Amino acid sequence: MTQLNFRECTLDLLDNTFDLRQIRKCASLDEWVTQPADRLDWEEKTILHLRELLTDNVHDWNEFELRQNFVGPLFALVNFSTDRFNLFAERAFGGVVNDIELSGNPDGMIASGRRSPGKPYFCFQEYKRERDPKGDPAGQCLAAMLAAQEINADGHPIYGCHVIGELWRFMALQGTAYCISQSFTATGDGLFEIFRILKALKQIIMVRTADRYRTTAGGNNWN
Repeated sequence: MTQLNFRECTLDLLDNTFDLRQIRKCASLDEWVTQPADRLDWEEKTILHLRELLTDNVHDWNEFELRQNFVGPLFALVNFSTDRFNLFAERAFGGVVNDIELSGNPDGMIASGRRSPGKPYFCFQEYKRERDPKGDPAGQCLAAMLAAQEINADGHPIYGCHVIGELWRFMALQGTAYCISQSFTATGDGLFEIFRILKALKQIIMVRTADRYRTTAGGNNWN
């Protein structure tokens, strides 16, 4: 069986191998990135602090520093850690798509489960900085999303995001069609939009997992 690691994948390779097509607009992405979400005063203060920190350091941080000082705190501010799902980093997973095994360790993913990932709903790929990135972050993210779609096999869209330095782009995959959003700049007012979109993602996943999760007198159980 042919094997592909997420790190090897580009959009061109995936398009040709899996007969994918990028479309300009799709309802799943539009509904996600335009969905409203509340922002509390203390959250706004933290966002402003993170934006200042990023602005001062984005061109000098390496990948680990960017993740430790900015990306991680931003995701923690949204707080994807729940009884239904959690945020996982560099966890191995994969799936077989058209007799080709896609696997790897995405920088981040939100998946069902609390201690170990189950069904993935969101995949995240990050690059050190805008200057001289290696590989194709969009392709690597889409490869992980394809594997996630195969694992879930439920017809729901898979969401994703790839980051190059201060630029964030959001993605949605459904079937063989995918969309990539415009760029959101985290060193400007775009950071408030990024935070809103991540908060909206949490609500989407809460709704999606609600019908799989039930509380009984004996505790919490998955259906």
